[in-house]
Amino acid sequence: MVSSIASISTGGTPLESILLFAIGAALVVAAIAALAEWLHAKRIARVARLAFGPDGRPAAWTHLAPFARVLGLASAAFGATLLALHDPVESDDTPNPRASRQVLVVLDVSPSMNISDAGPNAEKKMRGVWAGEVLRGILDRIDMKDTRISLIAFYTKALPVLQDTTDKNLVVGLMDGLPLYTAFKAGDTDMQAGIDAAFAMAKPWPRGSTTLVVIGDGDLSKPVVPRNMPASIADSIVICVGDPVRPTILSGHSSKQDAWMLKGLAAKLGGVYHDGNTRQLPTEVVERLASVAPRLGDGVSLRELGLVTLGIGAFLVSCIGPALLLVGQPAKSQRLLRATSRAKTQIAANPSLSRTSLGGQPS
Repeated sequence: MVSSIASISTGGTPLESILLFAIGAALVVAAIAALAEWLHAKRIARVARLAFGPDGRPAAWTHLAPFARVLGLASAAFGATLLALHDPVESDDTPNPRASRQVLVVLDVSPSMNISDAGPNAEKKMRGVWAGEVLRGILDRIDMKDTRISLIAFYTKALPVLQDTTDKNLVVGLMDGLPLYTAFKAGDTDMQAGIDAAFAMAKPWPRGSTTLVVIGDGDLSKPVVPRNMPASIADSIVICVGDPVRPTILSGHSSKQDAWMLKGLAAKLGGVYHDGNTRQLPTEVVERLASVAPRLGDGVSLRELGLVTLGIGAFLVSCIGPALLLVGQPAKSQRLLRATSRAKTQIAANPSLSRTSLGGQPS
């Protein structure tokens, strides 16, 4: 069994050790559950006629309930153990020192990115914070072993903030509400400076190695005209955040998402435009990017395996009890109980009636 799952990619703690420990935990739980089911079956046999009617037999399908319960508990124990032992952050593969892919982020850090009107929930987040979550949704779906991330922030000018890092948490952390606009002089937002700085940074990189990710709200004073895009940029994604309908007054002018401005930029870059104000970038878009590797591993990741098995186990255990309560008795016994219940109700309402005349059974 271990060898059949060995294709799952992980690092840090050896895969075989984690799987063996999880399988051991599942077997122990299965043994305890099987013993409990055996004892429970012996107790039920003593009151079978009382519980299931004159025949003393439950519905035919209930013979599968003990096995389903044991399987569910073992599956839940296996999944929970995997999730407890596997740390996807600590177990990331060691980055390749000669990475072949680049993700270049051009981020709007103007004061308008601190307006709280972004996100899918009723309680809105700041545009910059939600932009960080959208960016994390992209970075979590690429292979960071062979990828480097660079970040250029722009407001009234452009400043390189990070270059060639493998720490996606550091990149997203910079977008967690930090007032980066304080590093710039106040004025109009100049996305042109950010695009020019990105092109200059990407120019010496290998051909077709870079994905350009531009994030902003489109609140610009003038359109952007990309000039001399380097051959290293293979793909471009322009992500817009901010409420597209209701503006917010900021420094004497109304600020809202200007989708047309950024759609025009995406067309000029030959890339993809995405309204990220309420949605993550679709997986099919990420998987089409030529300069970004597919998801980690060729199969299911260790974390996903743990989540799936834990979910299946919890579902089985939680459903067995209600199913036994609702349809555990045979149909004949259920009809008899319903008739008896009706008879008792009528007698309670009219004590002069005899139980026999009601067609019921003596209680």
